[in-house]
Amino acid sequence: MPIFDPSPRSKVRRLAERASYDSSVIYPIIDAALVCHVAFVADGQPFSIPTLHARMGDSLLLHGSAGSRLIRHLQAGNEVCVSFALVDGLVLAKSVFHHSVNYRSAVVFGRGRKIEGQEEVLQVLQAFTEKILPGRWDEVRPPNPQELRITGVAALEILSASAKDRSGPPGDDPEDAELPVWNGVIPLRPGAGALKSDSPLPVSPSVAAFLKRLQE
Repeated sequence: MPIFDPSPRSKVRRLAERASYDSSVIYPIIDAALVCHVAFVADGQPFSIPTLHARMGDSLLLHGSAGSRLIRHLQAGNEVCVSFALVDGLVLAKSVFHHSVNYRSAVVFGRGRKIEGQEEVLQVLQAFTEKILPGRWDEVRPPNPQELRITGVAALEILSASAKDRSGPPGDDPEDAELPVWNGVIPLRPGAGALKSDSPLPVSPSVAAFLKRLQE
Protein backbone atom coordinates (compact mmCIF):
# COMPACT_ATOMS: atom_id res chain seq x y z
CA MET A 1 0.00 0.00 0.00
CA PRO A 2 1.42 3.40 -0.94
CA ILE A 3 2.75 6.19 1.21
CA PHE A 4 1.77 9.45 -0.46
CA ASP A 5 4.41 12.14 -0.81
CA PRO A 6 3.06 15.34 0.77
CA SER A 7 2.23 17.77 -2.01
CA PRO A 8 1.82 21.53 -1.50
CA ARG A 9 -1.95 21.04 -1.44
CA SER A 10 -2.08 17.91 0.76
CA LYS A 11 0.60 18.76 3.32
CA VAL A 12 -0.86 19.32 6.79
CA ARG A 13 0.51 22.52 8.30
CA ARG A 14 -1.58 23.09 11.43
CA LEU A 15 -0.64 20.54 14.15
CA ALA A 16 1.44 18.63 11.60
CA GLU A 17 2.43 16.05 14.24
CA ARG A 18 -1.09 14.63 13.97
CA ALA A 19 -0.76 14.01 10.23
CA SER A 20 -0.07 10.84 8.28
CA TYR A 21 0.44 10.22 4.57
CA ASP A 22 0.39 6.43 4.85
CA SER A 23 -2.46 4.70 3.03
CA SER A 24 -2.58 2.11 5.84
CA VAL A 25 -3.85 4.97 8.02
CA ILE A 26 -5.84 6.86 5.37
CA TYR A 27 -7.75 3.97 3.78
CA PRO A 28 -9.38 2.65 7.00
CA ILE A 29 -10.79 6.15 7.60
CA ILE A 30 -12.21 6.23 4.06
CA ASP A 31 -13.68 2.76 4.51
CA ALA A 32 -15.24 3.54 7.90
CA ALA A 33 -16.87 6.81 6.78
CA LEU A 34 -20.39 6.41 5.40
CA VAL A 35 -20.50 9.82 3.68
CA CYS A 36 -17.82 11.94 2.02
CA HIS A 37 -17.84 15.51 0.69
CA VAL A 38 -16.61 16.07 -2.85
CA ALA A 39 -15.37 19.58 -3.64
CA PHE A 40 -14.85 20.81 -7.19
CA VAL A 41 -15.08 23.89 -9.38
CA ALA A 42 -17.29 23.95 -12.48
CA ASP A 43 -17.68 27.02 -14.68
CA GLY A 44 -15.97 29.14 -12.03
CA GLN A 45 -18.43 28.13 -9.31
CA PRO A 46 -17.21 26.07 -6.32
CA PHE A 47 -19.37 23.16 -5.13
CA SER A 48 -19.20 20.70 -2.24
CA ILE A 49 -21.44 17.66 -2.57
CA PRO A 50 -22.10 15.14 0.24
CA THR A 51 -22.40 11.65 -1.19
CA LEU A 52 -21.84 7.96 -0.60
CA HIS A 53 -18.59 6.36 -1.70
CA ALA A 54 -16.69 3.09 -1.86
CA ARG A 55 -13.07 2.14 -2.42
CA MET A 56 -11.38 -0.47 -4.59
CA GLY A 57 -7.62 -0.54 -4.11
CA ASP A 58 -6.17 2.90 -4.73
CA SER A 59 -9.32 4.20 -6.42
CA LEU A 60 -12.27 5.96 -4.82
CA LEU A 61 -15.64 5.13 -6.38
CA LEU A 62 -18.49 7.63 -6.74
CA HIS A 63 -21.89 7.31 -8.33
CA GLY A 64 -25.08 9.27 -8.96
CA SER A 65 -27.49 10.30 -11.66
CA ALA A 66 -25.88 10.04 -15.09
CA GLY A 67 -26.78 13.68 -15.69
CA SER A 68 -25.54 15.11 -12.40
CA ARG A 69 -22.99 17.92 -12.43
CA LEU A 70 -20.62 15.99 -10.18
CA ILE A 71 -20.67 12.78 -12.20
CA ARG A 72 -20.21 14.62 -15.49
CA HIS A 73 -17.28 16.55 -13.95
CA LEU A 74 -15.61 13.32 -12.84
CA GLN A 75 -16.27 11.39 -16.02
CA ALA A 76 -14.67 14.20 -18.03
CA GLY A 77 -11.38 13.52 -16.22
CA ASN A 78 -11.38 16.59 -13.99
CA GLU A 79 -9.79 16.85 -10.55
CA VAL A 80 -11.65 16.97 -7.23
CA CYS A 81 -10.89 17.09 -3.52
CA VAL A 82 -12.71 14.64 -1.25
CA SER A 83 -12.89 14.82 2.56
CA PHE A 84 -13.92 12.29 5.20
CA ALA A 85 -14.45 12.71 8.95
CA LEU A 86 -15.23 10.42 11.88
CA VAL A 87 -15.98 11.82 15.34
CA ASP A 88 -14.94 9.51 18.18
CA GLY A 89 -15.65 11.68 21.20
CA LEU A 90 -16.37 15.10 22.67
CA VAL A 91 -13.39 16.51 24.56
CA LEU A 92 -14.60 18.70 27.42
CA ALA A 93 -11.99 20.88 29.06
CA LYS A 94 -12.02 23.26 32.01
CA SER A 95 -11.71 26.21 29.61
CA VAL A 96 -13.62 27.11 26.47
CA PHE A 97 -10.39 27.35 24.48
CA HIS A 98 -9.35 23.73 25.04
CA HIS A 99 -12.68 22.09 24.19
CA SER A 100 -12.25 19.82 21.18
CA VAL A 101 -13.28 16.52 19.61
CA ASN A 102 -11.44 13.26 19.16
CA TYR A 103 -11.59 12.55 15.46
CA ARG A 104 -10.09 10.81 12.44
CA SER A 105 -10.14 12.62 9.12
CA ALA A 106 -8.75 12.23 5.62
CA VAL A 107 -8.48 14.45 2.56
CA VAL A 108 -7.69 13.06 -0.89
CA PHE A 109 -7.01 14.69 -4.24
CA GLY A 110 -7.51 12.89 -7.52
CA ARG A 111 -8.63 12.87 -11.11
CA GLY A 112 -11.90 11.29 -12.25
CA ARG A 113 -12.29 8.48 -14.76
CA LYS A 114 -15.48 7.27 -16.39
CA ILE A 115 -16.49 3.69 -15.64
CA GLU A 116 -17.83 2.03 -18.78
CA GLY A 117 -18.97 -1.46 -19.65
CA GLN A 118 -21.77 -3.28 -17.87
CA GLU A 119 -19.48 -5.71 -16.06
CA GLU A 120 -17.30 -2.99 -14.53
CA VAL A 121 -20.33 -0.82 -13.69
CA LEU A 122 -21.93 -3.76 -11.87
CA GLN A 123 -18.69 -4.37 -9.95
CA VAL A 124 -18.74 -0.75 -8.79
CA LEU A 125 -22.40 -0.85 -7.78
CA GLN A 126 -21.76 -4.08 -5.91
CA ALA A 127 -18.90 -2.39 -4.06
CA PHE A 128 -21.26 0.45 -3.08
CA THR A 129 -23.92 -1.95 -1.83
CA GLU A 130 -21.45 -4.01 0.16
CA LYS A 131 -19.92 -0.84 1.63
CA ILE A 132 -23.31 0.17 3.04
CA LEU A 133 -24.31 -3.29 4.24
CA PRO A 134 -22.03 -6.30 3.70
CA GLY A 135 -23.89 -9.28 2.24
CA ARG A 136 -26.81 -7.22 0.91
CA TRP A 137 -25.90 -7.53 -2.80
CA ASP A 138 -26.63 -11.27 -2.85
CA GLU A 139 -30.01 -10.79 -1.13
CA VAL A 140 -31.63 -8.30 -3.50
CA ARG A 141 -32.45 -7.85 -7.19
CA PRO A 142 -29.54 -6.53 -9.27
CA PRO A 143 -29.95 -3.35 -11.35
CA ASN A 144 -31.96 -3.73 -14.55
CA PRO A 145 -30.91 -2.17 -17.91
CA GLN A 146 -33.02 0.96 -17.36
CA GLU A 147 -31.53 1.54 -13.92
CA LEU A 148 -28.02 1.09 -15.31
CA ARG A 149 -28.76 3.56 -18.11
CA ILE A 150 -29.65 6.39 -15.75
CA THR A 151 -26.83 5.71 -13.25
CA GLY A 152 -23.40 7.26 -13.72
CA VAL A 153 -20.30 5.88 -12.00
CA ALA A 154 -16.75 7.18 -11.87
CA ALA A 155 -13.46 6.17 -10.33
CA LEU A 156 -11.11 8.64 -8.72
CA GLU A 157 -7.43 7.79 -8.90
CA ILE A 158 -5.98 9.02 -5.61
CA LEU A 159 -3.01 11.23 -6.50
CA SER A 160 -2.23 12.60 -3.03
CA ALA A 161 -3.80 12.22 0.39
CA SER A 162 -3.36 12.93 4.07
CA ALA A 163 -4.94 11.88 7.34
CA LYS A 164 -5.16 13.76 10.62
CA ASP A 165 -6.49 12.69 13.99
CA ARG A 166 -6.82 13.58 17.63
CA SER A 167 -7.24 11.25 20.58
CA GLY A 168 -6.91 11.43 24.32
CA PRO A 169 -8.01 13.72 27.16
CA PRO A 170 -8.37 17.49 27.14
CA GLY A 171 -5.18 19.55 27.14
CA ASP A 172 -6.02 21.84 30.02
CA ASP A 173 -3.64 24.56 31.16
CA PRO A 174 -1.95 23.83 34.54
CA GLU A 175 -3.38 26.99 36.04
CA ASP A 176 -6.91 25.69 35.37
CA ALA A 177 -6.37 22.43 37.27
CA GLU A 178 -8.24 23.54 40.38
CA LEU A 179 -11.27 25.00 38.61
CA PRO A 180 -14.42 23.32 40.02
CA VAL A 181 -15.71 21.96 36.69
CA TRP A 182 -15.71 18.42 35.29
CA ASN A 183 -13.41 17.69 32.39
CA GLY A 184 -12.94 14.56 30.32
CA VAL A 185 -14.12 12.78 27.17
CA ILE A 186 -17.59 11.65 26.13
CA PRO A 187 -16.95 8.72 23.74
CA LEU A 188 -19.22 8.56 20.70
CA ARG A 189 -19.93 5.49 18.57
CA PRO A 190 -22.30 4.62 15.71
CA GLY A 191 -25.70 3.31 16.71
CA ALA A 192 -29.00 2.21 15.23
CA GLY A 193 -32.55 2.87 16.31
CA ALA A 194 -35.46 0.45 16.24
CA LEU A 195 -36.03 -1.07 12.81
CA LYS A 196 -38.89 0.40 10.77
CA SER A 197 -39.97 -2.62 8.80
CA ASP A 198 -41.70 -2.32 5.44
CA SER A 199 -42.06 -6.09 5.10
CA PRO A 200 -43.79 -8.97 6.91
CA LEU A 201 -40.63 -11.03 6.33
CA PRO A 202 -37.96 -11.56 8.98
CA VAL A 203 -34.82 -9.46 8.69
CA SER A 204 -32.24 -10.77 6.25
CA PRO A 205 -28.88 -12.15 7.38
CA SER A 206 -27.04 -8.98 6.28
CA VAL A 207 -29.29 -6.76 8.42
CA ALA A 208 -29.01 -9.06 11.43
CA ALA A 209 -25.20 -9.17 11.13
CA PHE A 210 -25.03 -5.37 10.83
CA LEU A 211 -27.09 -4.84 13.98
CA LYS A 212 -24.99 -7.37 15.86
CA ARG A 213 -21.77 -5.56 14.91
CA LEU A 214 -23.16 -2.27 16.24
CA GLN A 215 -23.91 -3.92 19.57
CA GLU A 216 -20.43 -5.38 20.00
